[in-house]
Amino acid sequence: MAQDATVKAGPREWVGLVVLTLPVLLIAVDLTVLGFAVPALSEDLAPTSTQLLWLVDIYSFVLAGLLVTMGTLGDRIGRRRLLMIGCAGFGLASALAAYAPSAIALIGARVLLGVAGATLMPSTLSLLRNMFRDERQRLVAVAAWGSAFSAGSALGPVIGGVLLEHFWWGSVFLINLPLVVLALIGLPLLVPETKDPSPGRFDLPSAALTLLTVLPAVYAVKSFAHGDGLRSVPFLAAGLFFGAVFVRRQQRLTDPLIDISLFRLRRFSTAIVTNVLVVFVMAGSLFFIPQYLQLSEGLTPLRGGLLLLPGAALSVAAGFFAAAAARRAGRRRLIPGGLALAALGFAAMTAVPLGHGVAVVVGAFCLVSLGVGTVMTLTNDMVLSAVPPERAGAASAVSETGIELGGALGVAVLGSVLSSTYRMGLDPVEGVPARLMATARETLGNALAAAARLGGEAGRTLAAEARTAFGHGIQATGLAGAVPLAVAAVVAWLLLRPGSGETDEGEAAHAEDGTREPAATPHG
Repeated sequence: MAQDATVKAGPREWVGLVVLTLPVLLIAVDLTVLGFAVPALSEDLAPTSTQLLWLVDIYSFVLAGLLVTMGTLGDRIGRRRLLMIGCAGFGLASALAAYAPSAIALIGARVLLGVAGATLMPSTLSLLRNMFRDERQRLVAVAAWGSAFSAGSALGPVIGGVLLEHFWWGSVFLINLPLVVLALIGLPLLVPETKDPSPGRFDLPSAALTLLTVLPAVYAVKSFAHGDGLRSVPFLAAGLFFGAVFVRRQQRLTDPLIDISLFRLRRFSTAIVTNVLVVFVMAGSLFFIPQYLQLSEGLTPLRGGLLLLPGAALSVAAGFFAAAAARRAGRRRLIPGGLALAALGFAAMTAVPLGHGVAVVVGAFCLVSLGVGTVMTLTNDMVLSAVPPERAGAASAVSETGIELGGALGVAVLGSVLSSTYRMGLDPVEGVPARLMATARETLGNALAAAARLGGEAGRTLAAEARTAFGHGIQATGLAGAVPLAVAAVVAWLLLRPGSGETDEGEAAHAEDGTREPAATPHG
């Protein structure tokens, strides 16, 4: 490992980094591009409120369940090869999603997107780890990689808004195809193939156990957040049971799918948990903010998307700032500081019902983006620096599983908080039939459509009451995001204190022997 730091990346590696950001953009855009397409989808495919949540988050659920398996598979068959297979599959699934004839068909296409997408993220991050061995160069590369993810997440609604101004909702999936083509051309030319030289046996039962652990657990959280506590219990129990079996199996295997000993490293485990949380709030915000701007405030998709551009720019800038400042300020200051900024942004959203909603939401999103961009650059580098290059795929997969799990839970939990608050806050309106009120309580889009059909004073009152209820839902969701972020800022400050054998970069900046964190060699 000591020799790795002396190997400097050249021009080919930096151009190759640009190619590696293309799959990241694919995944990030697809996580959020549906935000502004929700009203058009609702009108064309008529999904129920439950189907609408599944349309958005099934993609992340499948990703979360398969990332570890795909990351380990890439270590064995070659990360670039797996990445190219995944890109081709992603393009095919995107075409199927664009022309889906029903909500169920679209959910199925999103499942296929999740399967293909699971090959992309761990492959890109592990290839990056092997291309950039020098710590300073790697931190800049990780900042670029993280910025692509942050920018893609924020640009998804913008791109969706532009397309929806001129085309049908399926066009938000067809934008993936040019990126797929560029990636398939550039990868073999600019990115070297890497794999684990001694990968050991691939354990299929462990791969199955990851799915059996993640999917029931996520579904349980989703059901509980949606108010169905009884249904969540057996699924949560199943997820915990299979999770325990998985951990036990990994401890016994000579060639485990996940090296459980990695979690004994305080900084590795802190980075994973922090990633889950920041993506949780980011994905959740990008689910409800576009709906608020478009439906509650009446903005066009394009105008609403453009209002999110400052947040996207701040997220990108924050990533590079964090990379430059890490050696001086140290992760212990920057990570809690970023979490505190994101918490402040979510706390600001509680002011939405008080007036000036657009300004409040846009300003709050800027704070959230600034905090998330700062945190994710540093935590992703912490994950990579904890393992030797040949194990980068497995470690990256653990990290990306946390990221995608956080995204899925963010949409499920924060989306359910918003939906529940909205439903409870929308009281019966005089002159509106009970059947129509039941439809209006499903989603704000349904309520506005019902109000338009009803017309007259009753229709205007229903629309106003629905918008007010949605504003109160934003308020509750802001509080639901702010509290865990504030707690996480305090916990990160405590856990990232210098400990035995671990040195904070900022505090070690003047040490004669450099500032590198000691790399941990995983067992097995």
